[in-house]
Amino acid sequence: MNKVNIGLIGLGTVGTGVVKTLRRFSNIEIKKIAVKSLNKKRNIENLDESLLTTDAFSIVNDKDIEIVVEVIGGVNPAFELIKTAILNKKHIVTANKELLAKHGEELFKLAGENNVVIMYEAAVGGGIPIIMPVKMTLGANRIDKIAAILNGTTNYILTKMDEENADYKEVLQEAQKLGYAETDPTGDVEGYDAAYKIATLATIAFKKRVKIQNIYREGITKISAKDMAYAKQLGYKIKLIALAKIDGNNADVRVHPMLVKSTHTLAHINGVTNAVLLEGEPVGQIILSGPGAGEFPTASSVVGDIVAICSELHKTDSMLPMMRCTHSENAVPVLISETTNKYYMLLSVSNTPGVIGTIGTICGKHNINLASLLQKESEEGNGKTAEVVVVTAKCLEADVQSAIQELSSSGCINEVINLIRVMD
Repeated sequence: MNKVNIGLIGLGTVGTGVVKTLRRFSNIEIKKIAVKSLNKKRNIENLDESLLTTDAFSIVNDKDIEIVVEVIGGVNPAFELIKTAILNKKHIVTANKELLAKHGEELFKLAGENNVVIMYEAAVGGGIPIIMPVKMTLGANRIDKIAAILNGTTNYILTKMDEENADYKEVLQEAQKLGYAETDPTGDVEGYDAAYKIATLATIAFKKRVKIQNIYREGITKISAKDMAYAKQLGYKIKLIALAKIDGNNADVRVHPMLVKSTHTLAHINGVTNAVLLEGEPVGQIILSGPGAGEFPTASSVVGDIVAICSELHKTDSMLPMMRCTHSENAVPVLISETTNKYYMLLSVSNTPGVIGTIGTICGKHNINLASLLQKESEEGNGKTAEVVVVTAKCLEADVQSAIQELSSSGCINEVINLIRVMD
């Protein structure tokens, strides 16, 4: 059997896992590996260092390389490298969620014009198989809802906060020491990573393009140990949820913290584990879960894509047709202000008679019904302040924001400390 030559761009955590995993396949040969530095010590036994190059464009322009594997992440230089590879008629395997979210439309169009395929299983679920199952196994379904935990760093932080009654900053520092969080964790904790992933997943599931700039995004930096404790008392866990729902052409796609009922499966996805819940017709509801990142879990998906391409290479004029982008219609974005949700509100109030009535009156004025309410005298404030937790019935986001403005300016409400949406 003739060996398939591949070029690997990136030899970090994922690239290292890809090299190690590919050693099991005698029909696949790595011809070149692009790296930033030739002098870095690699955690790979018997690595042939003659394969290494700092010139990534020598890979995408090499006529003998048939598959380019990109695992460096980010937009620059990944975009130009993949674009050049496609123009040179090379098939692509990528784990780059940001690139696909921002430039997927252009790259998939270019791939179609050049009759090559882009595979990207690792770009959404890490080690969780999700893209191929949605496109193929679930291809007969009309999927209309996704609720997912797509970032291991934030899920680890929220799990530790819940289990240890610890504050966000304390757990973040621990996560950084353990290597679960980057030195600059912004991409994870502010929800960017999950937003990139849900943009691609919703596009595939809904068969309509979901643009990253239309996705509402909110991170976990405002979540406190106090929120965790109140949520637990009310029968919830707090998770960073990537949510996508479609009704006709209208797509409500967003990433933000949510209170999830403690009896719900997603409430029990802990640590760095990820999970994707899909609702569709006729399948109903299914959940896929597993490691969302890491050397070998992500390499599993990357190498799976390589093997899928190799299995059809030189056997057909148009390989893997079901895995190609076949839609061009854009979904109509639903603004966050137009969504309806249940809400958790944590308020600091003056501990005086009538304050609960004021909260109820203001909420009622803005069409908000209260489902439950807790009041606790504040530990600081010498009995003069109290904390009130309100959980609403389902209501319009715009009404809630208007109510918060009025509550904030009310004489007896000191502060609206937090507002978190509640998952149905």
